[in-house]
Parts: sequence; C-alpha cells; structure tokens
Amino acid sequence: MTPLTQQSAEILALEALSWLVGNDELLPVFLGSTGASEADLRERAKDRDFLASVLDFLLMDDAWVQQFCDASDHAPDYPMRARAALPGGGHVNWT
Repeated sequence: MTPLTQQSAEILALEALSWLVGNDELLPVFLGSTGASEADLRERAKDRDFLASVLDFLLMDDAWVQQFCDASDHAPDYPMRARAALPGGGHVNWT
C-alpha cells in the first residue's frame, strides 16, 4: 500500500466530508456519532483531526466506502490510505 501525502489525504477527507453533507441518510448518523453540529462541519473542515474522524466514520462500513469511491471515482483502498496519512492513522501493533 503506497502511502499518500498528508495534503492528498486532507483533500480526500474534504471530498468525503462534502459527500457526507450531500448524503441525507448518512449525515445525521455522522453528526450523531461524532457529536458535531452542522456549524462544526464548516468551522473544522481544515482541522486534520476532524478530517481524520470523517475518514474513520466512512471506513466503518464497506458499503459507505464503496458508495463514496463510486461517487468520487476513487479506488476502494484510497480512503484507507488517506486515513493512514492523517494524525492517528498509523498502523497499530498490539504485540
């Protein structure tokens, strides 16, 4: 898996955020699970930690990943690669 630059990861996360905002079904789920308000979406769009949370949410369900990737013309592994490039996205080794 080729790592992405942090800038590329942030751009993808912004695309994912934009996709979520346009998704009437998932946006309330995202807002409820993160505790974010609609105002937070605008205010925190440049916050790397918030962008990481957008990708964390998206990556919770393979169907969401596929829907986003289909809509944005990205390879299905792109969101996971982007998440790895943002804060807290490193591989965890539990041993």
